Amino acid sequence: MKRCLCWAHVRRRFKDAITVKSKGSVETLAEIGFRYCSALFEWEKKFKHMDSKERKEARLKHERPVLDAFWQYIDDNIGKTLPKSKLGMAMAYALDNKAKLETYLEDGNCSISNNVAENSIRPFSIGRKNWIFAGSPKGADASACVYSLVETAKANGLDPFMYLQCLLMLAPGSNYLKNEDAMKSMMPWSSLMTAKCSIK
Repeated sequence: MKRCLCWAHVRRRFKDAITVKSKGSVETLAEIGFRYCSALFEWEKKFKHMDSKERKEARLKHERPVLDAFWQYIDDNIGKTLPKSKLGMAMAYALDNKAKLETYLEDGNCSISNNVAENSIRPFSIGRKNWIFAGSPKGADASACVYSLVETAKANGLDPFMYLQCLLMLAPGSNYLKNEDAMKSMMPWSSLMTAKCSIK
């Protein structure tokens, strides 16, 4: 397993380091770093409808040069910033996680950011004070499983209620933990679940 870190977090750190400046003044180091990160996201928009193989090739062709320039920019300027400043910490964070930030180049299925995942869990994060008391550790585990199932169903265009209903009907007696085919058929992206539970 390889970790794939989020470029949205890097970009946000550089954005937070940008300070107000007078009109017409020279572009700051924070703005340059932010511009490099934004360029990666602009390329990603253009690759959105490609299949994974095409996306990987396009990333290597167009984003690899942007990344090389970004890392050179950090190497050239990290010594010019105060380590505890917002810009210094943004540069250090990127440099410390360089390999993990470039993992997405290895597979066209990997995303450049985890914004989709964060947006999926936001409703639960916002409401967590309402259900802070799960009753027991097992209750908390059960809740986390159900939340994951609901959001995964939504992400795959399924009606969450219908998906949970199907799971509760199919899982008992299926021996899905040892039967790989049974497990695959219950995944929210399976043809069976798509046919039974898709939002019309």
